[in-house]
Amino acid sequence: MFSQSSLNDYKYVIVPNKFDFLKDKDQYQINALTQFLFKKNGFIAIMEGRDYPEDLLRNRCLGLNSDVIKESGLFKTKLTVQLKDCNDKIIYTSGIGESREKEFKTAYNLALRDAFKSIEKLNYNYQPNKKVKELEDTKQENNGEAKAEIKQLKEEIKTLKEEKKAETPKVEKPVVTKPATNQKVVTIVEVQTKQNDIIEGHTNILYAQEIENGFQLVDSAPKVVYKIKKTGQTNLFLVESKSAIIYKKGDNWVLEYYENNVLKQESLNIKF
Repeated sequence: MFSQSSLNDYKYVIVPNKFDFLKDKDQYQINALTQFLFKKNGFIAIMEGRDYPEDLLRNRCLGLNSDVIKESGLFKTKLTVQLKDCNDKIIYTSGIGESREKEFKTAYNLALRDAFKSIEKLNYNYQPNKKVKELEDTKQENNGEAKAEIKQLKEEIKTLKEEKKAETPKVEKPVVTKPATNQKVVTIVEVQTKQNDIIEGHTNILYAQEIENGFQLVDSAPKVVYKIKKTGQTNLFLVESKSAIIYKKGDNWVLEYYENNVLKQESLNIKF
């Protein structure tokens, strides 16, 4: 069953870099052609891995995930176009596009264009859905709270760094008192050292699994080690149930938090 209005609820279409029936990314330029044909029919089509618009980052359910599927056929090349929502539910499947050409590039090109004829008849026109919009507004509100929390944490970090910078390491020489007769030597040593940031290494790989508003990081057990929430900034996350943030520094991920008024940084090996 398919409702035309349900397809109009979605603002974006995400095109993968590679389809399962092909060996390489964008082989025969089929992925690029798919993006072009979606745009031609009024969709905002984005290639997977490119920079996503801000509203799509906040609410992934605004976009549909597209796929091109090769059907079996002895003397014909047959392709269908499929669209799924953020919960992997099939929203739409096109009619079968066919070609009798023997050369792969030509056959796939013609069959794909033929499949898009049924999509062209839909006369797609994005119309914001109230429920989707409410979800987006809720995410914006949560994002605002997250930004405020990040701002406060950054200010605390800045203050602590300034206090540490103002400190001057002080090392006092041992004070030795001369013993009286039959008395033991007593040496008093007072040493004040500068407190540095503690960076602890962490070699275990954590695998990111997408959940609502973020990811859960699991180890090889598998065991959930952290749950992190997305923020309005790229590569910056809030850690659930812990006053901490995770951010990307160069090629590494860093967990940053306070413990007993000491700023700690822990290097994490995260695979997204």
